[in-house]
Amino acid sequence: MSLRVAVQMDPIEKINIGGDTTFLLMMAAQRRGHRLFVYEPRHLTLLDGKPFARARPVTLREVRGDHVTAGDYQNLDLSNDVDVILMRQDPPFDIAYITATYFLEVIHPKTLVVNNPTSVRDAPEKLLATRFPGLQPPTIISSDFEALHAFFEEHGDCILKPLHGAAGNGIIKLKAGDRNLDALVELMGSISREPVILQKFIPAVSAGDKRIILIDGEIVGGINRVPEEGAVRSNLRVGGRAEKLHLTDRDREICETLKPVLKEKGLMFVGIDVIGDYLTEINVTSPTGAVQLKAFEGIDAGEALWDRIEEKRRHTG
Repeated sequence: MSLRVAVQMDPIEKINIGGDTTFLLMMAAQRRGHRLFVYEPRHLTLLDGKPFARARPVTLREVRGDHVTAGDYQNLDLSNDVDVILMRQDPPFDIAYITATYFLEVIHPKTLVVNNPTSVRDAPEKLLATRFPGLQPPTIISSDFEALHAFFEEHGDCILKPLHGAAGNGIIKLKAGDRNLDALVELMGSISREPVILQKFIPAVSAGDKRIILIDGEIVGGINRVPEEGAVRSNLRVGGRAEKLHLTDRDREICETLKPVLKEKGLMFVGIDVIGDYLTEINVTSPTGAVQLKAFEGIDAGEALWDRIEEKRRHTG
């Protein structure tokens, strides 16, 4: 089976292939003989209700600094010229991101979009996790100062973070009784009108923040991301280091709870974050961690994803 695959992503020339999950997914597709095109979200067009993209065909190689050869731009009719679209641009999850999901939902699933753009839009990662009672630590999402203060007084040490932040940006630890809560909420409010998240601090973060990759609801594997000494953010982009992960019974229980919902929503490539015994996020926009998983376990999440995509395309024609 040879598929025509368009990847909606940030500029391909600027990626770090040593740690980029999108590049890993694309390399797996290329090895299988699929034709690859790339375009940026700004190259999307909705013409008379049909989505098009000004895209370039690409050939990839695992050579740092010389990882891509791109052809000339061509106008792709995304409903007819493409079999699969990988929606892989990085957040922020803003109005431009949301608009792209409106464009792409017009053609899904005739053109298979991974992940389902309607579900990506309707299930922001930090909000989706709240739909599973008992899996999260105590969490409040609000702009109301009184509600936030009441939560803070009840739970003591907390993590404050922006609702639609990514890669560890804007995460702050507040110790019980800290008087800076109001000022920090005001600061975040001056940047965005969105509510903030206040979440009970989980001391187990010092042992790592697990990233578990799920494909069509099934566990592929995971890594443990350990923060620098004295830090609370374990994201690899802000200094965390990756380690081998041994999944616990609780990790598997969390994944089994999520599985039917992820499958129903068409969220095929998902990275969940687990600290201790708690689910903290369900990442559906542009999950990472696949490169580290391959390095530690020899598991190629790209191959697993294309197995599933090809199976779906065979059944849908």
